[in-house]
Amino acid sequence: VEKYGDKIAFEYKEDIADKNSKVIVKTFNQYKRDAKSLSTVLLNMGLEGKRVAVIGNNSYNWCVTYIAVVTGNMVIVPLDKALPNTEIKSLIKRSKADAVVFDKKYVDVFEEIRRENDSNLQYYICMDEIDNTNIIKYNELIEKGEELVKSGDTRYDSIKIDNKKMSIMLFTSGTTAAAKAVMLSQYNVCSNINAMPYYVLMYDTDVLLSFLPIHHTFECTITFLYGCLYCGATVAFCDGLRYVVDNLKDYGVTVFITVPLMLDIVYKKINKGIKDQGKEKLINFMKPITNSLTKIHIDLRKKVYKQILDSLGGKIRLVIHGGAPADKSTIVGLNSFGISTIQGYGLTETSPVISAEADYKKSPGSAGLIMKNEEVKIDSPNEEGIGEVVVKGPNVMLGYYENEEETNKVLKDGWFYTGDLGYLDKKGFLFLTGRKKDVIVLKNGKNIYPQEIEFLISKLPFVEENIVFGKPSKDKDYIISAKIVYSSENMKELYPDKEESEYKDIIWKEIKEKINTQMPEYKHIKEVQVTSEPLIKTTTQKVKRAEEFKKIGV
Repeated sequence: VEKYGDKIAFEYKEDIADKNSKVIVKTFNQYKRDAKSLSTVLLNMGLEGKRVAVIGNNSYNWCVTYIAVVTGNMVIVPLDKALPNTEIKSLIKRSKADAVVFDKKYVDVFEEIRRENDSNLQYYICMDEIDNTNIIKYNELIEKGEELVKSGDTRYDSIKIDNKKMSIMLFTSGTTAAAKAVMLSQYNVCSNINAMPYYVLMYDTDVLLSFLPIHHTFECTITFLYGCLYCGATVAFCDGLRYVVDNLKDYGVTVFITVPLMLDIVYKKINKGIKDQGKEKLINFMKPITNSLTKIHIDLRKKVYKQILDSLGGKIRLVIHGGAPADKSTIVGLNSFGISTIQGYGLTETSPVISAEADYKKSPGSAGLIMKNEEVKIDSPNEEGIGEVVVKGPNVMLGYYENEEETNKVLKDGWFYTGDLGYLDKKGFLFLTGRKKDVIVLKNGKNIYPQEIEFLISKLPFVEENIVFGKPSKDKDYIISAKIVYSSENMKELYPDKEESEYKDIIWKEIKEKINTQMPEYKHIKEVQVTSEPLIKTTTQKVKRAEEFKKIGV
């Protein structure tokens, strides 16, 4: 606040349903006043040292709540806004939260929790205006806190923070099993933020679009805590997934933080636009020229590809992506248009970043360089140097809440065992090959990493997403199989004279001719399932492999 004061910290539309809606702006000064007011009133409610859950859309009030809680010596418990009611109830009980702050969408579930009276919850606070006497109104709390501060209440200013104690309780997304409660300290999170400027710089002139779920460490740490509160950038809240591209233009977004799935969608749209305009030959002719010129420090890409960049708002200078490895061809393609990309890798348990490419040092397809204040080693590498990625550093979690057994499985002598497989190259770049539990081990001892084959399949023009797995065979080996989600729109465009009933044969032919021919025989796909129905995913767009396997029947 001392540094950025009256600069805009957050902006959002008053009414997302109205295209011409007024844009609300909040300065850093206003943000501090609101956070201090809310924290002061929460402290007066006896919540110091207690847990406060928060659930809702990415919003200014969510960000006020987060900082008010953690700077007031309380524990924040961010919950996934996409959880079903049964899971919300379960996590509220497991977290032992004493208060909850929520959007009006969740009024019914919290009314149920209040009536059942079998949780720790004492205070129910709604961020929106509602008519319910059992629920405290957020705005009224802020006003009450302002009055307390004005009347000389200084308990917020005298708070002492132990930065090594749990300050954040985060539930993992549970792609393979029940969600575990990760305990993070402020020291964990801040150590990660302090290492980031070595890799990617953001400025107080940057505008970031917040659209990934903010409860998740990737969005929360990179966009909100690092981009906004550390670097002084402005955070604009997205109107919804359907409006991402529109919002890039509306807010003049300069830094886009996303996941590979969204990156692939954006890149495919760009290429479709080029094709529809009949400019494929021209673009393919210009790419090697502009790429060569950049090597001698002559960068014409923003002029040559202005029309392409304008379709994304015209101001994007940087894309940061994580959550899963990105397709190398997408990254190379975006870079060739003058959009710089940074791949990051991490987990909730590591606050979250373990590695990241740097502005000055990149290797497309890699997960980047190890963060400055961390160590990484490859445990039990095979002949290809692939083993489990193990990390040690100040960012590693305190453990799983009330789950010593699971904690001991992953934390050994200060090292965190990620469950991810990968290798380090000679330049120090980390490459991920898949999850340890997803590896298909054949009878002949050969290891197959599904992710490697999934990358190849994803390059086929009609593929939306896919999953590769080993189907048990009669001889106790595995049949390499793939479930492919195709784009109906692209199939119709590519094969206009074909019926939907013929799509499987077309796809199978493409797999045999274009995928199997690129790999040794033991990796060949032998069976294919095709569908236009999306795969089951978490809110951060990771495929829930275990649930998919149940659905498939393997």
